[in-house]
Amino acid sequence: QVQLVESGGGLVQAGGSLRLSCVASGRTFSLSAMAWFRQAPGKEREFAAAINWSPIITYYADSVKGRFTVSRDNAKNMVYLQMNSLKPEDTAVYYCAATTNYGSRRSRLEYDDWGQGTQVTVSS
Repeated sequence: QVQLVESGGGLVQAGGSLRLSCVASGRTFSLSAMAWFRQAPGKEREFAAAINWSPIITYYADSVKGRFTVSRDNAKNMVYLQMNSLKPEDTAVYYCAATTNYGSRRSRLEYDDWGQGTQVTVSS
């Protein structure tokens, strides 16, 4: 099992930037990928971005492509989500997720472990 803790959420104006961080602990040696999902009020949790461990491949939802960047720091067991040009529709709770499985990287069903989430609010 892997424990995940997110940080970095907050309130930002439209057009601004935020960087989310997720630190992993536990059985991190067996990970194959980590991802960021988000859930807006009244909506289902949706995929935002993911990073495959080896080889390093990144995946993005169409709604965030070109604005968000996912990266990792192996030495620190951390994954980041740099979010630029934020829009009010990016407002959501953002969750970090980890998996030891292999798949599309875009389905929440593939992910075994989840963090508690961090709130991102973008004002217009």
